[in-house]
Amino acid sequence: MARLPQDLLARLGRLAQSEGIELVAVEVGGTARKPVVRLVLDREPAGVTLADCESVSRQASVMLDAYDPIPGKFTLEVSSPGLDRKLYNDKDFVRFEGRTVRIRMRPGWPAPRVFGGTLEGRADGFVRVRDHGGVTHRLPEGDVLDARLAPALEERETPQHQGRK
Repeated sequence: MARLPQDLLARLGRLAQSEGIELVAVEVGGTARKPVVRLVLDREPAGVTLADCESVSRQASVMLDAYDPIPGKFTLEVSSPGLDRKLYNDKDFVRFEGRTVRIRMRPGWPAPRVFGGTLEGRADGFVRVRDHGGVTHRLPEGDVLDARLAPALEERETPQHQGRK
């Protein structure tokens, strides 16, 4: 799939910043016949609203049409990261330290390929996750396919849920 030029990415970042929003990620996906450009927005601590997404979408659409980085038609999606947000960068790993996450390892990684537990941090090329049995796993960053918050797992671990049958 196509990549967007660096100067366009910088302009999209400044556009979001002008609205008091962080452009967390720009993803280009979909298929060759139906490409999708996805902008992921966030604002600390409250998150983004639908109105924020609409405003950035209108302005980004004009910018993308002017740059024309993808030949033909494409779909523009603008959204918040969601409850099960992907952790994209160092800032995310620091911000969500102590939260419940699910880490998927690359294909070819020996079983298990999915680790759930408490994010203990990321440093020296490793992501550290303490599983529900109390074991800390040091996972090489280069082998991590993706890392996401796991609010459903977090909810099951709260005191009011412990001991229920």
